[in-house]
Amino acid sequence: MAKSQATAAVAPSSASALLPVASTTRRDGVIAEIKRAIVLGALKPGEKLTEAQLSSSLSVSRPTVREALNQLAQEGLLVQEPYRGLRVASLDAKALLDIAEARVAIDMQAMTAILADGSGRRLEMVMDSWREYARLAFDPDPLVQHDAHLRFHRSIWAASENYLLLKLWPVTEAHITIALAQDQFTRSDPQRAFEVHERLVDAIRTRNLDKIRAAFVAHTIDSAEELVALMAAAEGSD
Repeated sequence: MAKSQATAAVAPSSASALLPVASTTRRDGVIAEIKRAIVLGALKPGEKLTEAQLSSSLSVSRPTVREALNQLAQEGLLVQEPYRGLRVASLDAKALLDIAEARVAIDMQAMTAILADGSGRRLEMVMDSWREYARLAFDPDPLVQHDAHLRFHRSIWAASENYLLLKLWPVTEAHITIALAQDQFTRSDPQRAFEVHERLVDAIRTRNLDKIRAAFVAHTIDSAEELVALMAAAEGSD
């Protein structure tokens, strides 16, 4: 009898613990829509977001929107400014270059671990992701291109099987998304993006770390420097 009573006492608590699942799904939907708007340029760096506006346009409750905005702020896609609320994050020239330099260092750490796998299994994970990116690089939907791009870079960190890199990825992804959004405003050239990644993959196939590092520098740091120069030129022409 005591066991039965204990089970009955636990059941309501267990059932109630499952109820927020629907709310979490809606929150994730809000997060996905905001990310989509940022990637497509509907929401621009520095643009203010309000719970009321998003709740109305997305047909979800304000608490659900608040949860989504808090999550995006934690990831770095949004920033909280005193007396100004939440805004889409923007990256200045220094931030873009800092991120590029850090990414090259981390990518090389990942590649060292990948190439240390004599079975080739880790490298094949990267190649699988590259083939998917190549298939979607010219998709008419810019968001499909963007997601394939991010999955390719995430696959490098994932293939390293480094615990910390996978934990760092969500924040890194948010900053890459902002950088790509700013790149999209400045230049939109899928062909260039594909060719840069193709050269990177060609270098990875050589398994030569010096060549791989040079390709990552060209892909990440050189691209960031080009973007900064284009942004400066655009500001100078205003």
